[in-house]
Amino acid sequence: MSIKSYKPTTPSRRFMTVSDFADLTPKDSEDKGNKNKKKKLLAPLKNHAGRNSYGRITVRHKGGRNRRKYRIIDFKRNKDGVFAKVIQVEYDPNRTANIALLEYEDGELRYILAPSGVTHGSKIVSGEGADIIPGNALQLKDIPVGTLIHCIEMYPGKGAQLVRSAGASAQLMAKEGKYAQVRMPSGEVRLISLDCKATIGVVGNLEHQNVSIGKAGRKRHMGVRPTVRGSVMNPNDHPHGGGEGKSPIGRSEPVTPWGKPALGYKTRNKKARTNKYIVRPRKGKK
Repeated sequence: MSIKSYKPTTPSRRFMTVSDFADLTPKDSEDKGNKNKKKKLLAPLKNHAGRNSYGRITVRHKGGRNRRKYRIIDFKRNKDGVFAKVIQVEYDPNRTANIALLEYEDGELRYILAPSGVTHGSKIVSGEGADIIPGNALQLKDIPVGTLIHCIEMYPGKGAQLVRSAGASAQLMAKEGKYAQVRMPSGEVRLISLDCKATIGVVGNLEHQNVSIGKAGRKRHMGVRPTVRGSVMNPNDHPHGGGEGKSPIGRSEPVTPWGKPALGYKTRNKKARTNKYIVRPRKGKK
């Protein structure tokens, strides 16, 4: 998949780029018999605009995006030993990666994240004994060391939670005892149970990171509202506000609107339950 640019007919068009969607299956080739089956894989998705159940904004700068439906993705890959054929590769508005529609031998349809190299007509299977080819899902104990993987479970049977964005991949580094050492895209090396499943290969849509949004309106379609700088606010609205003209922030470090440090301040709770599985953190040595 490559990047498509436009003639600069307007200032916003000058720098806008989009994916050419060459990896997607054309709609003309879609099987009409599967349309009703696919409806069962869709779920309503309400736009909460960053508000909680009390109606209070808990996440700022959200709201006003295009309507969409959620595609139910099979992150568990628990249909072991049954071959499936990729009948369609589709765009998913809910994620950066594309999704592939699988039709199993018994007629069941499921969505998975489309790995790089998996196209219309590819055969995929999960479970023990599956070949080490993109799209197949196996337990870590059955995957050779050095293999690139994605959609990794953190707990056996829970479903994939790690390495799911476009172009991402992790590497199986070693196996020792009950755990495997997996190097994450961030550089972190962590222990994961050998009974957890992972999918072979790299997540597709590799060029996503090179797409240029080009204009503010396109970001609004994604549900992102404008961000106002604290330095242009009044002192009662933000710690950086006030002063004549372009004033410095007036303190030793930048802070959030609620006074917490904004750069380099660690907010993660130190939980021994998760930290003990980190062999090498993404920043420096442990």
